[in-house]
Amino acid sequence: MGGSSTVNASAGPSPAGAPVEFDHLPPSWEPTPVTPRLPLGVAIVSVLIAIFGVVMLLAGMLYLLATLSFSIVSPSLEIFPSVDIYGAAILAILGAALIGIATSLWRQETWALWTTIVLVFATSAYLFFTDYITVLFLVFVLLFLYLISVRRYFY
Repeated sequence: MGGSSTVNASAGPSPAGAPVEFDHLPPSWEPTPVTPRLPLGVAIVSVLIAIFGVVMLLAGMLYLLATLSFSIVSPSLEIFPSVDIYGAAILAILGAALIGIATSLWRQETWALWTTIVLVFATSAYLFFTDYITVLFLVFVLLFLYLISVRRYFY
């Protein structure tokens, strides 16, 4: 695809029927990959998920540190004082997972989008079947529809 010609172009008029010859060919064109832009709503959702994940991770870690070592962390710093050690471990693991999902949403990875869609749908279904249809339910339904509509921006 991109060779060069070694024949010189003539400066004067060429004889009739002679092909036009060039010193060089232009560089070959290669398409550049298109990176879709991050939609504003996905950026906001990603930041909110990251904040929620950090709070959950800190809550779990502070409780675990306060339970396992009294000298490092004071029990007064616990965010959720009513959880037990297993609940705190689960909070820390879920918080780390949410931070990973938020980071992948920011990078527009498809698996993070579908994970978020499934979580939003499951939360909406839970709110619907427990007769807790309020503004929160409507927000989750709108978020579900929005995430479905922006799926073409993910790769």
